[in-house]
Amino acid sequence: MLTTHYLPGTPCWLDVSSPDLEASNTFYTGLFGWRSLSLGSGHGDYRFCQTDGKTVAGISRETAFRTAPAWLVYFQAPDADVITKTIEQAGGAVLAAPADIEGQGRMAVYADPAGASFAVWQPGATKGLGLVTEPGSLGWVELYVPDPGGIQPFYRSVFGWHVEDLPMGDLPYPVISPAGGDESSAMAGIVRLPDGDEAHWLPYFEVRDCDATAILAQELGGTMREPAVTAEGVGRMAFLTDPFGARFAIITSSA
Repeated sequence: MLTTHYLPGTPCWLDVSSPDLEASNTFYTGLFGWRSLSLGSGHGDYRFCQTDGKTVAGISRETAFRTAPAWLVYFQAPDADVITKTIEQAGGAVLAAPADIEGQGRMAVYADPAGASFAVWQPGATKGLGLVTEPGSLGWVELYVPDPGGIQPFYRSVFGWHVEDLPMGDLPYPVISPAGGDESSAMAGIVRLPDGDEAHWLPYFEVRDCDATAILAQELGGTMREPAVTAEGVGRMAFLTDPFGARFAIITSSA
């Protein structure tokens, strides 16, 4: 499971880009009960979203390399410059070269060979999210690509991930654990992308009541992409987009 003890290659941050920061802020704070803190005009009014005083996500204005509203998942990297070279050698593309965030850390953004965008975070003063797996925070991430098996060598070479196929209905579900982790540190899955869709990483947010939260999301201007479903032994989940089309999922995990 996700933790805030960030091993290299684990999800440590995420933020959503928006053409209307105030509207996105209103949607997500209304949906998850987050408190939003602006970093000010010097940081593009970037928002830290918090639950019980712990940061759980960010909200960002659109940028030159993030022109479509979307959630971006960041993975911990001890050295952003070194991993950038590894990503390029493995067939990935650099969308934003490593850059310092005023002593808070160093970040870069990439696309994997299938086209899914992701980022790395080299910790400085900001180590990562302050809370995960609790209601209102990140609980899981999934990679949607046309060829789940074919993408695995790329990520293994970049992060050293361990991938194990687990049964999920009639199909195997590749589950990712970090290098140096074990079964208890599983953090992500890989899903075959439907025809005609674009490769992407999808965050799941833990909620107390999946169905009630899905209804609230629609009342706030979001869209239900797929009706809520229950996966035995996993929980109840729903797939949504925010008012600008950024995809995310919600889950009420099984006890």
